[in-house]
Amino acid sequence: MTDEIDRFIATAPQLRFAFAIKAKVGPIQDLGQTARGHRRIIDILGGEVHGPKLVGEILPGGADWQIVRPDGTIEVVARYTIRARSGALIYVQNEGVRVASPEVLARMSRGESVPFDSYHFRTAPHFETAEPTLAWLQRATFVGVAARAPDRVAIGFHEVL
Repeated sequence: MTDEIDRFIATAPQLRFAFAIKAKVGPIQDLGQTARGHRRIIDILGGEVHGPKLVGEILPGGADWQIVRPDGTIEVVARYTIRARSGALIYVQNEGVRVASPEVLARMSRGESVPFDSYHFRTAPHFETAEPTLAWLQRATFVGVAARAPDRVAIGFHEVL
């Protein structure tokens, strides 16, 4: 039985692309060093959602609350609302990390574009909705593959199978 369990838990899960978001973001609000760490806040101004499993828009009013760790790793906690094409609302809480060299992080902080493969940016989103046809969002596990541009963030959400 142990060998069977070991084989099962060592099997890599498969991923299926569900949808992508492209969120317009405001400038970095740098609060500086707080009791919890170096705090930054970035407003989410709106955006779009497209994919085989979800289409809609990101409503303005969300934000990304970040902590910059001493090693430069950025802890991301974004909260925002999606309105599906049907009109149903979906609350998103998306947590993750962005890791890059000090040089790449400095360029990004100045609003410069950098190659997407020059940093690691992954997220683990959670969704809430009252819409029965979208309940699958609340029962699935997702991994987000993210990219940051000076004025926007793009994330591809992949369902873990």
